[in-house]
Amino acid sequence: MDWREVSGNWILVPDDPIAMVHFLGGAFVGAAPHVAYRLLLEALADQGYAIVATPFINTFDHRAIAQEVLISFEQGLTYLRKRGLMQGYFPIYGLGHSMGCKLHLLINSLYSVERAGNVLMAFNNYSARRSIPLLEQVSQVMDFTPPLFANTMKMEFTPSPEETLAIVRDRYDVRRNLLIKFRKDDIDQTRPLSEVLVPLFPELTTVKILQGTHTTPLAQEIPWQAGESFSPLDAVGQFVKQTVNRDLNPLRDAILRWLDPLGAF
Repeated sequence: MDWREVSGNWILVPDDPIAMVHFLGGAFVGAAPHVAYRLLLEALADQGYAIVATPFINTFDHRAIAQEVLISFEQGLTYLRKRGLMQGYFPIYGLGHSMGCKLHLLINSLYSVERAGNVLMAFNNYSARRSIPLLEQVSQVMDFTPPLFANTMKMEFTPSPEETLAIVRDRYDVRRNLLIKFRKDDIDQTRPLSEVLVPLFPELTTVKILQGTHTTPLAQEIPWQAGESFSPLDAVGQFVKQTVNRDLNPLRDAILRWLDPLGAF
C-alpha cells in the first residue's frame, strides 16, 4: 500500500476499502499532508479507510482555497471510480486539522457536497492578525508603516472568523460531527464551533477532549534503535517515542470508533 499522487491529491487505498476519508491539514503543513500527517493517516488506512489528502497553499482567501481543494478532490475521486477502486455507494468522511477544519466547514456550507460526517480536530478560526504574529509586531514597533505593511495589516481572511461561524450556522448541512479538542492547545477554538453545531445537530454532534497539543495529529514515528548497551541517551529516545504514541494512539482510536461505532475495532 503506497501513496500515489492523483490530480493534485495524495491517495492511499487499501485492499477492499470500507469508506473514504478526505483529509485537509493545517496552514503551511497542509501543503504536504501525506508527509506531515503520515502516521495518523496510514493508521486509518490500515483499518480499511481509503485516504485522499489534498494539499493546499495558504492565502488570505479561504473561500477560494476551499473551492480549489474541492475541485482537486473530485478529480481524484473520478480517477478512483474510473479505475474501479471505488464502486457503488461509498461513504465519504471529512477529516480536518486546524485550518483544515475551516475548509471542510466552508466546503459543506457553500457547495452541494455529500458527506457521511466530519471529524474536526483542533479547529482554528482566528483572525489574520492573531494567526500571523508578525503583523501585530510590525504595528507595535514601527512609528511609520510603509504602504505595503499598512495594506497587509488591514487584510483579513475571507471569510472572516465571524463570517465563517455565521455561514456554518446558516448553511452547513453535515449532521454527524466529531469535534476533537486537545487539553494543551492555546489556539483551539472548538468551543465556539460547538456552540454553533450542537444546537443544529444536538443528537449527532460529539465533542471529545483528549490529551495532547495542537500538533498531536502531526506526530511522527521516531526511528530510534537502542544500542547494545542501553545508555541514558537511549532512555531519552525511548521516552520521546512513547510520548508520541501516548497522545497519537488515543486520537487514532477515537476517530476509528466514531467512524464505525459498531465495528470490531
